[in-house]
Amino acid sequence: MRFVMVPGGWQGGWVFDEVAKELRSAGHEVEAVTLAGLEADGPADPQRVPNLDDHIDQVAELIESSDDTPIALCGHSYAGMVIAGVADRLGDRLEHLVVIDSYVPEDGDSCWSLTSDPFREMFIAGSRTDGRWVTVPEGLDPRARPHPLPSFVQSVRLRGTTNPSYQRTYISGGVWPGSPFLELTERLRNDPDWKVHEIAVGHNIARHDPLSLAAVLKTLA
Repeated sequence: MRFVMVPGGWQGGWVFDEVAKELRSAGHEVEAVTLAGLEADGPADPQRVPNLDDHIDQVAELIESSDDTPIALCGHSYAGMVIAGVADRLGDRLEHLVVIDSYVPEDGDSCWSLTSDPFREMFIAGSRTDGRWVTVPEGLDPRARPHPLPSFVQSVRLRGTTNPSYQRTYISGGVWPGSPFLELTERLRNDPDWKVHEIAVGHNIARHDPLSLAAVLKTLA
């Protein structure tokens, strides 16, 4: 199986390094994406601030250019918005959709509309300098980069494809301060279209318990 892994806000594909190592050791392919604007050396054009559509296009192009190996598309946190847009467009190319302590939007939702007040306050405070880039919150890896504000506030456009053929898995980080995902997790537990796992280490599962996350992902294959 090929795992395409999309990180959450401020982070790059490096956040999945240990998870990818485990999956590759089990014979799987892994592509960990660094979204536009989050590159290690900074955005190629700082004057052009990527939005949600740009990130969806980026991941969709990656999948469209791949071979017919079964794909598990995984997204953490903000990336739940991204992978929802990709799955809506290219659901026939996916074997699994894996949402990792993240948003599961409907048409017209945004990260801003779905998140909690502490995150909205973080977005506002972090973008006060220029109104375009949200500064890195305290406690993240030194490799984290400012995140493009438009991607947090733009609404996702979903056509609402009925009866998708891919399987859907939600991996919860459990209860943590300010989590916007607790009600969603309980709702999905009662939804027959979803399988829910819990790795109760907080929001950044790939960072805090990569081995457990890799173990759950291996079961999907």
